[in-house]
Amino acid sequence: MSRHIDFDGIENFRDFGGYPTACGRGVKTGRLYRSGAHHLASDADLVRLRELGVKVVVDLRQPHERRREPSRRWNGFDAAVIENDIVSEHPDWLDKLKVCDLSAGWFFEDTRNYYRVTPFEARYTDLYGAYFRSLGDAEGAVLVHCAAGKDRTGIACALTHHIAGVHPDDIMADYLLTNDETRMERKIAALEPYFAEHLGRTASDEALRTAVSVFPEYLETAFATIRETCGSVDAYLEQALGIDAEARGRIHDRVLAG
Repeated sequence: MSRHIDFDGIENFRDFGGYPTACGRGVKTGRLYRSGAHHLASDADLVRLRELGVKVVVDLRQPHERRREPSRRWNGFDAAVIENDIVSEHPDWLDKLKVCDLSAGWFFEDTRNYYRVTPFEARYTDLYGAYFRSLGDAEGAVLVHCAAGKDRTGIACALTHHIAGVHPDDIMADYLLTNDETRMERKIAALEPYFAEHLGRTASDEALRTAVSVFPEYLETAFATIRETCGSVDAYLEQALGIDAEARGRIHDRVLAG
């Protein structure tokens, strides 16, 4: 199946259902979506979102990101929106860019460190917990997104697959679908003038490609930190996010086929 769904402006939109699971039921399609850049949605994009039956939108962006680039909504918008105003412990990406060397190595290490700390940051434990509770209650499709739809969203989707019983190899393969060549070329083309405008300088082609990509080491770092801190991913889900066996059962009822 083709997981990428093309939109005019919305970035990296994918159905991350459809995978086999350990229990044999498999994850439903048309129930779990991920993306980024909802502020760029065209009118046609908004119609399409409505037609997909999206009933919950999980916005993982920080308050200043939502103010800077407010999401567009379709006419008659009636979906529940999950977001919070907890301020991140980490500086804004643009502020970090102003003082870094814009090298490929910097982008890689900065992002890997982001995966190390994000699973335990208060704003994301709150958001991820609320997201998973919504999966157990929502009647329609659930859409999780951030700015680019690759890092914060990537962690949320990988944890969703873990709960569903998707094999780790499939979890990683789905995560790496962000590295779609057409998407990366488009993002690189957009980053160059963005850096020129806000930083007065640009980065090498290698650095720009690193900035818009995901790597296995990123997700591996997140899961390794979770296991080192909590003992297991299941313990993290219960201890840090409040998703116990009962909540997981409700999620299975909503997202698994059969």
